[in-house]
Amino acid sequence: MKNLLLAASAALALTGAASAESLPKLVTVVTSPEPQTQLMAMVLTMQAAQQGADTHILLCGGAGDLALKDAPAAATAGQPPKDMSPQGLMQMIQSKAGATVEVCAIYLPGKGADASVLLEGIGVAKPGEMAARLMDADTRVLDF
Repeated sequence: MKNLLLAASAALALTGAASAESLPKLVTVVTSPEPQTQLMAMVLTMQAAQQGADTHILLCGGAGDLALKDAPAAATAGQPPKDMSPQGLMQMIQSKAGATVEVCAIYLPGKGADASVLLEGIGVAKPGEMAARLMDADTRVLDF
């Protein structure tokens, strides 16, 4: 009986370690300037994070404006049905779910700006690292 309990404990420990190493990975790439599309991208990313996914958000083009301290009204205005803004939900995913949020490497140079215009905790993606993340066989990519 003692051996059975030890074997069961060992199996549970190994299962826990294996599942911690194999968390599902998600990269959400948002390029759309449309607030409704941006918000839906964030809704699905939040749902994935709540289901255990390791989430990473990449903002490019018009969607990069979500990362700005001084974001346009479209990024910060509440959308129906819950009056949530794309930027607000993105920040919630970042703070509560631990998501990494980055803008494309060419976003800031294209705006003639530097990282000081970005919200706290948002970085600039390194192309090599992002390519590796996107190419990882265990990563799902959502593109909006």
